[in-house]
Amino acid sequence: MKIVYITDIHGAFNQVATLLSETVADIYIVGGDLIDIPFYNIKSAIKYHKRQSFFHALRRQKNKNEMIIEDFVEELLKNSDTSEEIKEKATKYLNYTIRARRVMQQKYKVLENIFLAKPKAQILTIPGNYDMDLKYTSLHSRDLHLHRYNQKGLIIAGYGGASTWTAGIPERFIVKYNAGIGVDDKKNEMFNFFKASKPDIIVTHQPAHGIFDRLSFKGPSGSPALRTFATNYPLKLCLTGHIHNDWGFKFVDETIFLNPSNFGEVTTTQGEVSEGGFFHKIELEDEEVKKVTFKKLVENRVHDLAEYYSKDNTWHEEIIDQERFTARKLEKNYDMKIEKYSHIPEIELFKDIKKYYNMYQTEETEKRIDRLENALQSIKGEFKDLALDIVGSVNMGTSQKSSDIDLVLYVRCNSNCPDLIEQCPHFKAAQKTITKALGQDYEFEIVDCVNLNIVEQTIITKNYECETTQRFVTYRSICRPINYKIIAPIEDILNENIEFRKELEGSVRSYLKIFSNTTKHIESFDKYESRLKAMGIKMPEYIRKKIQVYLQIDKN
Repeated sequence: MKIVYITDIHGAFNQVATLLSETVADIYIVGGDLIDIPFYNIKSAIKYHKRQSFFHALRRQKNKNEMIIEDFVEELLKNSDTSEEIKEKATKYLNYTIRARRVMQQKYKVLENIFLAKPKAQILTIPGNYDMDLKYTSLHSRDLHLHRYNQKGLIIAGYGGASTWTAGIPERFIVKYNAGIGVDDKKNEMFNFFKASKPDIIVTHQPAHGIFDRLSFKGPSGSPALRTFATNYPLKLCLTGHIHNDWGFKFVDETIFLNPSNFGEVTTTQGEVSEGGFFHKIELEDEEVKKVTFKKLVENRVHDLAEYYSKDNTWHEEIIDQERFTARKLEKNYDMKIEKYSHIPEIELFKDIKKYYNMYQTEETEKRIDRLENALQSIKGEFKDLALDIVGSVNMGTSQKSSDIDLVLYVRCNSNCPDLIEQCPHFKAAQKTITKALGQDYEFEIVDCVNLNIVEQTIITKNYECETTQRFVTYRSICRPINYKIIAPIEDILNENIEFRKELEGSVRSYLKIFSNTTKHIESFDKYESRLKAMGIKMPEYIRKKIQVYLQIDKN
């Protein structure tokens, strides 16, 4: 079983949609803070924040801290001693609160529609301190707060919210956190719920005391009750969030604690933007955690930053992407410094079309991707640097049971490759190994083989004429990778010089035009559309027009 865990998405819904299309898992878990602001524009959010802060201070002044702000404001309106000025502010505040609830519910509906695009996977979530109680939203059927789910014999239970007051979020609608410091054990809602649920996996927004809970300005801020529970009751996983800069993997008291840091971009207390995209992928066999991978989504690429695996009863850490891992550790942005760029029009058009098809990715597509990932993992010792790019129906997300798999093979080969890849001994050995790993379940064809040594050297020397590198650039622009950690360092070097990349894309422009106009390619798109029709999905006219332009078909 595979679990993808993200937390603190803070309104990065497009990024969530990309993650769902670019990853394969049985369960997706979201650890809270789903939205950023309860309005559609920052000006409204600032106005609401100022009014809320005013009444928060007034509540404290009148020793009414036990009341939620909205109840306090309503009491002010009923009180004949309240000035007309304050009554006017109170009325505006309550009107904004009603509007905030409506906007928040609309945002959760958008997120639910994104989740529905992944129908075969279980997607569960808890509310954070930026969220309203999810039982009043479109996400109610996925709500983990005070709920338990049995997933293939594993009990997953959750508790949302946090002990902090979050300015700018209507206090009336948030989940009341009855699990913080100072709450008597007998009245601790979270502790008693987990004790009754007997979970294997716990999901909370606020972390356990002393584990991923340190704030730079106040020190530990986690829940003692959660730490006590994890110490006294056996757990496989404790998944938390909330604290963006205290993150990672820890194995404490026989429990794995995980906080991947924020998935959505966030603004720090210094007013700077901190990039997101971080998440964990957890792999279990026979209900035991075998491996945890710390990952980062950048645009539509998933980078492996570190792996954690058990060997000889000890958990080991292997850093895969040292630069990105170190940048996160130093609280520095890494991928924001990379120049954003647009591909040549032919590639941009293909990517738009592919994005549409990927919204309706079939279960058969995900089975093939999962099998390819497992296959490369199983032959890790035989080929150190082996990766794939997927083309055809698997790349588009439209695979059926009868579909085969078209692959581009990436290897590091020190010899001069012959013109015919079938004559290369390195290619033959890799093909044979992949065939053995896949078994008889899937037919596949390696349509091209790319020597990464050649690509790396020609990028460094800026050789514009290298045909191998031109092919690499094309595949990397339109294909779906398997074992991307082998390709990622080379593509990072390539992206350091965007003009060079654009020039290489331009070199293959004529090839792309010829390729897109072939009968076989046109037939493939007819086949993709017929598969959508069989699923009851009608293709929008704007997508059909894009496909016609891409295939250079004149319908007039």
